[in-house]
Amino acid sequence: VTYYKILVLLLVLVSYIERGLSTSCIVDSFTVKENFDPKRYAGKWYALQKKDPEGLFLQDNISAEYTIDDDGSMTASSKGRVTLFGFWVVCADMAAQYSVPDPATPGKMFMNYQGLASYLSSGGDNYWVIDTDYDNYAITYACRTLKDDGSCDDGYALVFSRNPRGLPPAIQRVVRQKQDDICMTGQFQPVLQSGAC
Repeated sequence: VTYYKILVLLLVLVSYIERGLSTSCIVDSFTVKENFDPKRYAGKWYALQKKDPEGLFLQDNISAEYTIDDDGSMTASSKGRVTLFGFWVVCADMAAQYSVPDPATPGKMFMNYQGLASYLSSGGDNYWVIDTDYDNYAITYACRTLKDDGSCDDGYALVFSRNPRGLPPAIQRVVRQKQDDICMTGQFQPVLQSGAC
């Protein structure tokens, strides 16, 4: 009888864990910064950590300068080093324009981007501000392709700081929790900020 009880308990536990895992990583369930304010977000940010998508992506010395245009829309110019053809390391300049598909969730934007050189890519991605305190840190997220179950198949994220030297421990804890919330715990790599770009 005790084996039966243990078996039932294990089955219940396994189904609970499976249900928790299957719903927590569905991209549409991720929350973004509530009442996101682009005017407070504007200014210079430095990437401290990143989770790359598939394909070519900025590797280090990544920074972005966000500005608010006269019509209230947000644009950005960003820089970072990238390795082309496996050996050629260059500082790349990118530009992006942001739109808000649903004004009820201003933290969920769509980003049209273009490389300011012929060898850089152009395209469009979601740009979600998962969290920010505007003065110290921001964590952004994009999912390029979804799996059939609604989880992300190819996504990327960046942890930004106003200070290129890092974040205080209390904020690092908040960032780690947000990385867990978007199912990317342990997938981030540090971003070198040496002033090369």
